[in-house]
Parts: sequence; C-alpha cells; structure tokens
Amino acid sequence: MNLTSILAALSWDPIVRIHLGPISISPHGLGTALGFLAGALLMRTAARRIGVNDEQLHRILTRGLIGGIVGARLAYVANHAGDYDNLFEVLAVWEGGISLLGGITGGILAALPMVRRDRLPVLRLLDAAAPGLALGIFIGRIGDLIVADHLGKPTDFPLGYTCPAGDAASPCAAAVGQAVHQPALYDMASAAVLLVVLLKLRRRTRDPGFLILTFGAWYGTARFVEDFFRLDETHGTGLSGSQWFAATVAVGCTAALVIRRRRRSPPTPPQEHHDALT
Repeated sequence: MNLTSILAALSWDPIVRIHLGPISISPHGLGTALGFLAGALLMRTAARRIGVNDEQLHRILTRGLIGGIVGARLAYVANHAGDYDNLFEVLAVWEGGISLLGGITGGILAALPMVRRDRLPVLRLLDAAAPGLALGIFIGRIGDLIVADHLGKPTDFPLGYTCPAGDAASPCAAAVGQAVHQPALYDMASAAVLLVVLLKLRRRTRDPGFLILTFGAWYGTARFVEDFFRLDETHGTGLSGSQWFAATVAVGCTAALVIRRRRRSPPTPPQEHHDALT
C-alpha cells in the first residue's frame, strides 16, 4: 500500500451537528461534556481515598466547571483579540472559540478557594484530578476529530487528514486530496499514553503533588510540540499564546519535579580519610 492510499484512508466528511428531532447537538460540545463527566468519575474514586466526600467533590467540580468555561473563553479571546469587534462577540461562547489550556487553568483557579475553605489537602486533590484530566482530554478530542477541528498545516505524514471535496467543518489549508496535520489526533494519542502512565504511578505511594506535576510537565511539553503543526496566531513571536503558556507550565512543573527529587535524595556520606602511617 503506497502513501497516497494510506492518506486517503484518513478522510471523512465532518459532522458538525447531530440532529435528534428538534434538538441539534455538536459532537465537539458532546465530547467535551462526556470528557468532563468521565474525568469527574475517575477523580471521585481517588478523592474518596483521601477523605473527600461526594458532596464536597460535587461543589468543587461545579465551581471548576464554571471557571473552566470562563477560562477557556478568556484564553482564546486573549490570543485572538483582533477577531472581535464588541463585547457581545466576546461573550458569544456558543459561536465557538475556546482554549483547552485556559479551561484547565480556569477550572483549577476557580475551585482552589473552596478547597482551601474546606481545609482539604490541595496537592492530594490535584493528584486525584490528574488522571481524570488526561481521560477528559482523550474523550474530548474524539469530538474534535468528528467535526474535523484543529486541522493544521499541509503534510505528507501518514496520519494526516485528507481534505475532502465540498464544504468542510473547519478550514483546511490545502487543496482537495492533500493531507494536513491533525493536532487533535496527536493530542488524543498523547493523552491516552499519559493516562496509562498516571494510573500506574497512582498505585505507588508518592509525595503530594507528584501526579499533577507529572501531568503538567508531560502535557505542557506535548502541547508545545503539537502546536507547531497547527495554524494559530503567533503575533510575530514565532509561538502561539498556547505555546508560551504550555512551555511555562512544562518548564515550571519539570523544575519542581527535579527539585523535589533532589530534596528526597539521601545525602552522600562523607568519605573516610585514613592517615598513612608508617
């Protein structure tokens, strides 16, 4: 099988809406919602182990959901400020335009005050959330693939998306029959591997904060690399807003992991010196 036939196999007509009678559902929104619910269920199991009851977790997740929506929109608008003419357009989140990294950040920041108010273990709760975040990203990206969202630069990579004839759900920066990168697919694959790694690490006794720092270091690095294949605003810096943020998170979390490891390492015993006696 030649490369052209492989590329042709990775092509489908985007499904922008699923119509169920009078109801119209976006696969993108559905994937995001299912990802959040699945991540919350996975987090609940770990939260119970550290003494966080379901009622407390429900309040935290509700606050996190609201903060996530706000953060996702604000981060996107900040990176595409020139696309909006008035405040109404900024608030029209139903028209599309959200940032995953902004959503994660907004959700965490919104939930933290409630966690501190209830005197819950912040780092252990973030560790409980880490595998759920990876699972949520994995499921959410399925919705992105269905609508052919986040299509990137032209490529000959075998896992590229071949631009179909006719109207596509998302801009395809190539001619019909030419392939473009699929950052959503790459992100989904990265999140799947990260989920497996985090679940394995969770079985061992770890210092509080280890899992969430691992998540930040891995996902920040992955997004920094993946976004080179995307079409996004760089504002003359060579990097998109998401890449600057992802790089900051990746470097910060990696540095924190290294510092923690060094602090745990036992000091090297002093070497004994013997006088040479004759």
